[in-house]
Amino acid sequence: MEVNVKDLAVVVTGAASGIGRTTSLAFAREGAQVFGVDVNEAGLAQTREASGGKIITHKADLVNPANCAPVIDAAVARMGKLDALCNIAGVLRIDVLEDVTPQTWDFIYGVNVRAPFFLSQAAMPHLLKSDGAIVNISSATAFRGYAYVTAYTSSKAAVAHMTKSLQAEVIKSGVRINAIAPGSVNTPMGTGGSGGATDKFDMDLFVRMMQIRPGSPPERYTDIILYLASPQNQIIRGAVLNVDDGMDAT
Repeated sequence: MEVNVKDLAVVVTGAASGIGRTTSLAFAREGAQVFGVDVNEAGLAQTREASGGKIITHKADLVNPANCAPVIDAAVARMGKLDALCNIAGVLRIDVLEDVTPQTWDFIYGVNVRAPFFLSQAAMPHLLKSDGAIVNISSATAFRGYAYVTAYTSSKAAVAHMTKSLQAEVIKSGVRINAIAPGSVNTPMGTGGSGGATDKFDMDLFVRMMQIRPGSPPERYTDIILYLASPQNQIIRGAVLNVDDGMDAT
């Protein structure tokens, strides 16, 4: 399947590592303008260097919703337009029920749900002009129960339904809004340690959650993200594509 993203103006969040980095680099290799966003300035510098300086990088803390519209404004000011928004930034915390604090819950929802929503809100006027696209990251864990990650899994379920609802709101336009639902990914987030005390975990439940399937490298997800963001995709709209390497079948 041929995908042409040359000259597209794309915002990618989470660009400092993982799927965000590999997606940013893939867009840049294919000739797109890339505006990479992350709170991790050192990681952004590494992404920019890996692209040969092609990627524009922008440090922003997206937990604060007040930072979302300025990110889109800065991207359009630099690139002159906006064709696609890839909401890839995400956070995971592993905790037993009793240790989950309101601060942890709000942080996870702030990054995983609130930021994609308010970035999409700010981007929409530009995407309506360009018949552009939004690609969100849900998770295979959104559709099954897993111990110790309730805040994360419920946030990813929210992303799935947010994707469908936003598409419904602009269904008469040319904007395409979709999400992918990966399984285990070999990224700093996907392989990160517990946020809490592991001695509180039922290790049978913990291993069941962490080792259902071997993790996939983040590069495996870039082709589908590029396709969903590209003008070649004119039929997939409001979908949450399960790309979990068989995790849901086990």
